[in-house]
Amino acid sequence: MTNMQTKNVELDLSDPCFLLTTLQELRQSVDQEGREIFERWKKQIHRQSFINSSLNLAYYLALRRHDLRELQAALMPWGLSSLGRIEAKVLPTLDAVIATLQAVCRTDNDSIIIHPPLDAFFEGDRLLQQNTEDLFGNTLDNRRVRIMVTLPNEAATNYEFLRDIIRQGTNCVRINCAHDTPVEWLAMINNVKQAELELESSCKILMDLSGPKTRIKSVLTPSPKQRIFKGESLLLTHELPTTIDSEFFQASCTIPEVLKQLKIGTIVWIDDGRIGACVESITSEGVWLKITHARLKGEKLLPEKGINFPDTELHLSSLTEKDQQDLDFITTHANQVNIIGYSYVQTPADIQLLQQELAVRLPENSPTPAIVAKIETPLAVSNLPELIIQAAGKQPFGIMIARGDLALEIGYQRLAEIQEEILWLCEAAHIPVIWATQVLENLVKHGMPSRAEITDAAMSERAECVMLNKGDYIIEAVAILDDVLTRMQAHQVKKTPQLRALHSW
Repeated sequence: MTNMQTKNVELDLSDPCFLLTTLQELRQSVDQEGREIFERWKKQIHRQSFINSSLNLAYYLALRRHDLRELQAALMPWGLSSLGRIEAKVLPTLDAVIATLQAVCRTDNDSIIIHPPLDAFFEGDRLLQQNTEDLFGNTLDNRRVRIMVTLPNEAATNYEFLRDIIRQGTNCVRINCAHDTPVEWLAMINNVKQAELELESSCKILMDLSGPKTRIKSVLTPSPKQRIFKGESLLLTHELPTTIDSEFFQASCTIPEVLKQLKIGTIVWIDDGRIGACVESITSEGVWLKITHARLKGEKLLPEKGINFPDTELHLSSLTEKDQQDLDFITTHANQVNIIGYSYVQTPADIQLLQQELAVRLPENSPTPAIVAKIETPLAVSNLPELIIQAAGKQPFGIMIARGDLALEIGYQRLAEIQEEILWLCEAAHIPVIWATQVLENLVKHGMPSRAEITDAAMSERAECVMLNKGDYIIEAVAILDDVLTRMQAHQVKKTPQLRALHSW
C-alpha cells in the first residue's frame, strides 16, 4: 500500500471493520519499511540509548510516505486518535488505535494486537525529555522550553550583565566564534561559571563555529553614489583592484572559490535578502550580477554582509581553517564548553568530519561536547534523517532551525512549512530543537516587541529551546520570553493542546 488516498477510494471507511483492515495493512507496511530503513542505519548507531529513537524515526519516515488525510478524518467520529500527534510514538499509537478497533469489531483471532502499556506508549516523550536534559540541563522553574542567548562582547567584561541574563531565565549561552577573540571567549566562560556559583543554577555554554559563510569582504562604489538600485550591475570579484575609482559597484567575497561554482542565471541574495540579484555574465574580471531586488530608495552595499546562493549546491568544506583553530580552543576547554554549534552542515560526511576532528583533539577522559547542527540549506533539510543518525548515533545532539539563511535558501513562502516538518522529524527521533533567528527582535533591539513576534515567541513552545540574539534590551527580552513560555506551556506542549480551565470567560 503506497498511497492511502487511493486505498480509501476503494474502502468504506465509515465501517469500523474496514478501518481496522486499513490500519492493519498500514501498520504492516510501516513496520516492514521502517525496519528496512533502520537496517541501513544500524552500523552508524553506537549509542545504545539512541536505538529506540532511531527505530521510531525510521517508522515515522515509512509512515509519512502515505497520504493519511482521509484515514484521519475517518478515525475521528469513532473517538479515536487521528494520528496527528504520532511523531514520538509511531507503532504504539497505531497499536492503540488498532486494539480499540479490534474491540469494536469484536475481533477474535491469533493476530490480535493488545493495547501498549502506558510506559511503552509514552516512552518517546520520556526519551525526548531525557535528550533535552542531556543537551540543555534542567530548568529551576520547571519551564519546559529552554532559553538560549547569544552573548555580546559586553559579556566578557561585565559580569553583572551575564549574571542578570541567567537570573532572568537563560539556560544556555551562545558564543559566536565569528566574533571576538579567544581571550574574550574565555572571559565569557569564566563569567558564566562564576554566575552559576553565585545563583546556584546551571547554564550550558554553546560555542558556534562560523562555518563557510560567504560574506562581502570589501566594496567599491562609483563616486558619489552610495546606494545600489534595482536594474544596476554589481561585479563580484576575488579581490578588488587597488584603484579607488570605479564606474560601477564592485565587491569582493570572503570565499573566492564560490565564484567558480556559479553559472549564468544563478540567484544571489545579499544582506539577509535586502539585495537580490542574478548572474548576468562571467568574465575574467569576476561575476557580473544584475540587481533584481532592492528598495526604491536603493540599498547600501556593506562589508561583512552575507551572500546566499539558494539554487546552487556549493562544494565547500564544512570546517574552515578558522573553524579548525576555534576547535583547538573548544577542545582545550571541553570541561566548560558543553555544545558545539555546527554551521552550514549539509551531509552526514560533514558530521563525521567534525566528529573526527574532535576525536583527535579531545584530551583523554575529557567529556565529548554535544553537537547542534544548524539547518540552513535545502540539502541539509533533505539529508536531515541521515544527519540525525550520524550525530545522535554517537553523542548528544540537537537541531537549530536557522531561519535567517534557511528562508533565503528555500524561499520565504516555504519557511513555515519546512520549519514544521523539521519539528516533526526531530520529535520522531526524540531530538531537541532550537527555534532561532529574529525571535523578539524588535524587543531585543528597540525595547518594544511587535505583535507578530510575540505570537512567534508563543509558538516557539513547539521547540525545546528558543534562541534570542544580542541587543540593548536582552535582559528585558529574556524576562518576557520566560513569561510567555511559562504561560504557553499551560496551553500547549509540542503539538498537543493542554485544556486547562479558561479564565477569560
